[in-house]
Amino acid sequence: MLVLLVLLSFFTVSSSQKFTRLEEFLAQPITKEAEQLTGEALVEYVNNRQSFFKAKYSPEVVKKRRQFLLKPQFIERSYNQENVLPVANITSNDDIPESFDSREKWKDCPSLRVIPDQSNCGSCWAVSAAQCMSDRLCIHSQGRKKVLLSATDILACCGKFCGYGCDGGYNARAWKWATIAGVVTGGAYKEKGNCKPYVFPQCGAHKGKAFNNCPSHPYATPACKPYCQYGYGKRYENDKIKAKTWYWLPNDERTIQLEIMKKGPVHATFNIYEDFEHYNGGVYIHTAGAMEGGHSIKIIGWGVDKGVKYWLIANSWSTDWGEDGGYFRVVRGINNCDIEGGVLAGTF
Repeated sequence: MLVLLVLLSFFTVSSSQKFTRLEEFLAQPITKEAEQLTGEALVEYVNNRQSFFKAKYSPEVVKKRRQFLLKPQFIERSYNQENVLPVANITSNDDIPESFDSREKWKDCPSLRVIPDQSNCGSCWAVSAAQCMSDRLCIHSQGRKKVLLSATDILACCGKFCGYGCDGGYNARAWKWATIAGVVTGGAYKEKGNCKPYVFPQCGAHKGKAFNNCPSHPYATPACKPYCQYGYGKRYENDKIKAKTWYWLPNDERTIQLEIMKKGPVHATFNIYEDFEHYNGGVYIHTAGAMEGGHSIKIIGWGVDKGVKYWLIANSWSTDWGEDGGYFRVVRGINNCDIEGGVLAGTF
């Protein structure tokens, strides 16, 4: 009870100042008391502390999502990695626009507008890898190869080389595996016209839609079956598409921007804190709450909102989550939640 009273007292005093300027917000470090906040108290504190993003108390959603966050062992960083691209030359003639959206530049690539639902499986690493690979395959083929690559193939068939399937995996190893074994075509659950569609159905509460109830425990990692779904008409081994290269990007805002602008979306992992689990729109910046794990996503562009620079990101929590049907924004250029420290990509 005493601890609760102390936290409530802290909340009342420290949330009285609401920051609207990023510089002022960053000048005030997150306190130990703020890190200990949780639940409704956390959401109220976040909304009163800053004006960059909105939080909405969603206990059931948080409980479900938290099961599928990456464990710390799967949160990779570009530091000390061998195959890191050099930092872009700042005297380059390439102009970086104030805003950029891959969906607008490469309109002939439909995969750029797909928001998947990873369902009751900690497969964000495989789902986001497949999404990023699909985009780059289309972009690098100048729109000739408009297919979705299979998250199920990566999840099930990369095996222990990539990690533990629905219990988490490594972004970098998914890419390395794609250069060695290749990835077959895929799509949404039960979707026809591809080799291996996503193996799990959508579940839980979705706006205006009725899906299966989510199981109480995560789905088991599917077994690797080296054949395509019935009726596809193509052998598994003949459907494989290999990536040519994969590489880490340095923790450098400009280099990441140039990579996206020239070659397409990039694959990244960032740290998840409880305040992000209640995200309800805006430019996210970690404000309070404890770290809960990691999450893999696809960065598709950037922009500026009321003077705050941000990354534009596609998530894998369905079109009912976040902004504009499955997207979110994170403050850019300060390595918030280490989002700029774990970026990688590849070529086709």
